[in-house]
Amino acid sequence: MTSESVQPVSSPSRRTVVAAVGAAGLAVALTACGSDDDASGSSTEQGAPAGGGASTEAGGGSSPEAGGGGAALAKTADIPEGGGKVFSDEKVVVSQPTAGDYKAFSTICTHQQCPMTDLQGDTITCACHKSQFSVLDGSVKKGPATQPLAAKEISVAGDSITLA
Repeated sequence: MTSESVQPVSSPSRRTVVAAVGAAGLAVALTACGSDDDASGSSTEQGAPAGGGASTEAGGGSSPEAGGGGAALAKTADIPEGGGKVFSDEKVVVSQPTAGDYKAFSTICTHQQCPMTDLQGDTITCACHKSQFSVLDGSVKKGPATQPLAAKEISVAGDSITLA
């Protein structure tokens, strides 16, 4: 006759339980700060502060290849002087600081890489932590972001603005 030793089943230690709860809480917090990609294909246009309200258009004159090089974004007449227009699918904002001068910047916040679509006048605001940037030159208007928006290459041929 053999006698087997029965080992009691040990439960997790307090340290293991606390570490697991902390990791779960961290995962929830990071998920809440993550991006909320909106694939609706919408674009937002905003003129200078005295120039009226925003309009939203599906497609915004962009080609089916969203974000690809050479994608036609808009006509020059679609970009208000002293303001800009957000192209969510391409993650870019195109602005016209002065008549005939067009610039483009990334709509990804330099603070924690949240996508931005809230354009009021010449200012785009991050929904995550409320950083504000000028769409005319990409500079930070209000933190917590400290770095300007990344410039994007565009080309203007006739009345067409194309993402390079």
